[in-house]
Amino acid sequence: MIGWNPDPEVTLAIEFRSVTKQFPDGTLAVDDFSLVIPAHRTTVFVGSSGCGKTTLLRMINRLVEPSSGVISIDGEPITTGDPVKLRRGIGYVMQNSGLLPHFSVVDNVATVPVLSGVPRAQARARALELLDVVGLDRSLATRYPRQLSGGQQQRVGVARGLAADPHILLMDEPFGAVDPIVRKELQAETSRLQRDLDKTVVFVTHDIDEAFLLGDQVVILEKGAKIAQVGSPSEILENPASDFVADFIGSERGARALHLKDTARGQVLVDSDGRTQGVLVPGQADAVGAGAGGAGVGVGGVGAAGVGAGGGGEKAGP
Repeated sequence: MIGWNPDPEVTLAIEFRSVTKQFPDGTLAVDDFSLVIPAHRTTVFVGSSGCGKTTLLRMINRLVEPSSGVISIDGEPITTGDPVKLRRGIGYVMQNSGLLPHFSVVDNVATVPVLSGVPRAQARARALELLDVVGLDRSLATRYPRQLSGGQQQRVGVARGLAADPHILLMDEPFGAVDPIVRKELQAETSRLQRDLDKTVVFVTHDIDEAFLLGDQVVILEKGAKIAQVGSPSEILENPASDFVADFIGSERGARALHLKDTARGQVLVDSDGRTQGVLVPGQADAVGAGAGGAGVGVGGVGAAGVGAGGGGEKAGP
């Protein structure tokens, strides 16, 4: 079974076994997909539009039913229980937040607990706590979605996804509709939340830099959800499995193709377009990730410093 499980003590949260999804119009969205997704890690599905990544995500909470194959959570097939109960126990964050326009912020966050039978006052109290968790001021609790910025709406969406304290959190291109500055802030916030809350996160994106920044396990998909490569960001950057993967991650162009350049003040890292991406600092014991979406760099105990964020190498906290 394909998948990354670095710690044998960590139980496997989600498993796909020979899963296929063909829609009524004949579209084969997922073709014989098998993967193990470990608990308490972030797994990112990344690929071009139409490769089947969102279909895979939605099959986990049964918004889409597979045509064949088995999906299990902690060894239990998800088809054995009530799909509505399953969905209420799994956090779900979507693009454009998906907030209910006629509900206030606090009631949007409290929606799933209330539907699950939690008293409204208790659910609202928990919703206020979650506003703190996602970095929103409680003064926003009585506002409506139309009164929020795009970034604030997405934070409310994340809070709603966490409201039932789920073990699993599904995130379907949640930052695709916000501007680049807000996107970076939300990515950093997502990394912090994962460190603090220790959820099993399945994240979908078409942005390889975002995948490398957030993912412990990155799954690069071709059409039909065929796995082109699965591994950590470092493994994929250092050893692309095919020409398709190398081209998809841009390993030989832009900020990934880094080389050393001598200057009057020492060595710097330069990308394939001749732009300086960072400075090498002598004497560091460990190499650190080098970025703007670049590969981990380290030569003879010399580390890269001052390199832009974006992914690759080993993840560091924002």
